[in-house]
Amino acid sequence: MTRSFWQIILVSIMALSACVSGNDIEPVTDGDWYRPAVGATWQWQLSGKVNQQYQVDIYDIDLFDSSADLIYDIQSSGSKVICYFSAGSYEGWRDDAKDFKAAELGNALDGYENERWLDIRSSNVLSIMTRRMDLAVEKGCDGVEPDNMDGYTNNPGFKLSAKDQLAFNRNIANAAHARGLSVGLKNDLDQVSDLIDYYDFAVNEQCFEYEECDTLTPFIKAGKAVFHTEYKEEYLQNEGNKKAICDQARALSFSTLLLPVELDDSFRFSCSP
Repeated sequence: MTRSFWQIILVSIMALSACVSGNDIEPVTDGDWYRPAVGATWQWQLSGKVNQQYQVDIYDIDLFDSSADLIYDIQSSGSKVICYFSAGSYEGWRDDAKDFKAAELGNALDGYENERWLDIRSSNVLSIMTRRMDLAVEKGCDGVEPDNMDGYTNNPGFKLSAKDQLAFNRNIANAAHARGLSVGLKNDLDQVSDLIDYYDFAVNEQCFEYEECDTLTPFIKAGKAVFHTEYKEEYLQNEGNKKAICDQARALSFSTLLLPVELDDSFRFSCSP
């Protein structure tokens, strides 16, 4: 159930205050938003025309590029819709790009020169992200996948601390829940134990490649889905490697896909039955 207008305002005020002060932030847990079960099937496509032919529990698609009609059509087929947006980076082509201040824009992301890290300590940045979640509600999304939630472990151009990241990530989760949205933790593996009570599921890229998958098992133990993908072509092209990856994924109860890094549906292999 979506919370009332005044409940959302109260949580937003508390979040903005906590983001600035760094005070401890308690999780918002009272609500009946969607909570993906361990083993839920999914499709992740962020570019190109969305292929609606997969019989899966969840579609994870771009918030800005997806219309309310598309989201409704997917839901009408029995799937939930998670809407992706970048919470930790600036993308100049987004509709709200003008709302960021120059001082909030940091270094370019490694491998993504057209994106820049954001100063997540800024109350304006958090406010923009909460408005994006309002857009998710307006379009009918069941949940959100905020990306780039680990700027402090990279080279953002700001002196971000683990405490700064933790406060921001908790505020994002609480703001989603205040709006009746499910919310997933994207990567940020070093803070899983501090964030698991705030997030409903995890989204991970390449934990097998980097030998990090064990860090996500607390989500499974808590009955929360882990949506995971690998990009290395050898996993797809070599049947032995493909089987090994899927065997490991099933043993961990992960919902694993082998996908192109462009996430354009040019190929897809699911380890789920």
